[in-house]
Amino acid sequence: MKQSKSFDRSVEDVGNVLNLEHFNFTVPDQELAALFYVSGLGFTRDPYMDFATFNMWVNVGEQQFHLPKSEPQVFRGKIALVIPNHDDLKRRLNFVTRFMDGTKFSWNDEQDCIRVTCPWGNEFEVFEPNGNSDMDLGISSAEMLVPLGTADGISRFYREILDTPARVTKDNGSTKGIVQMGYNQSMTFRESEDSIPDYDGHHVAIYISNFSTPHQKLQEYDAISEESDQHQYRFQNIFDPATGETLTELEHEVRSLYHPMKRRVLVNRNASQTFGNYRTGRDAFVPT
Repeated sequence: MKQSKSFDRSVEDVGNVLNLEHFNFTVPDQELAALFYVSGLGFTRDPYMDFATFNMWVNVGEQQFHLPKSEPQVFRGKIALVIPNHDDLKRRLNFVTRFMDGTKFSWNDEQDCIRVTCPWGNEFEVFEPNGNSDMDLGISSAEMLVPLGTADGISRFYREILDTPARVTKDNGSTKGIVQMGYNQSMTFRESEDSIPDYDGHHVAIYISNFSTPHQKLQEYDAISEESDQHQYRFQNIFDPATGETLTELEHEVRSLYHPMKRRVLVNRNASQTFGNYRTGRDAFVPT
């Protein structure tokens, strides 16, 4: 009998959260937002979902940023992006810099990534695709600052309420909880002794496979913040299931696999294609 190979099958496991689908930040200026997210970062304004000038959906691989018009909201941490061809990215960021006077916009080319701050203070770390990642373009992860002593309870919340893998680890002297979001994304909650700004209402959207059980558990703690429709609900408080104590706030728009948006194929352009270097048939982004 031929000897069978041995594999660690557990590394292929994913939890109940299948993906982190979008971030929603309100912005006061749609033109400036388009300059940053589309002209600068090279993302694609969704060509099918039209909200006139009071909202904008921006596609980045299989994820999106939703940018309704209102007072600016800022994520309390940093968001990791995967964008190919950093030479082109730097060219685009140089181009939009002239329009960013009087804003919080900045960017810096560092050894392992390009750090970028949006006009209203949201912070991004931009990485090139690499062989260790299953992402060529997209939102790969986010790291949110939380109070000291909360990472363990936050991780327990995601394991016990949302039924997705979460672990606590130490990194450079700080404690963080890392939550798996599907097969190629994660959300990290890093403890900080610094003062953390009050929550301002921004949100994330996730898709989950077991839709009803987390809803039932959240109801037991009176934690449902919105019953949106048959395919979606929301919660805002992240609490320790052991005590019921709220540890931090981040509204989650929770969607089932029956949500009509789940089957959308997002349009992504090839941001390296310009009027000056145009080549026929190269308009769409194609993973390499």
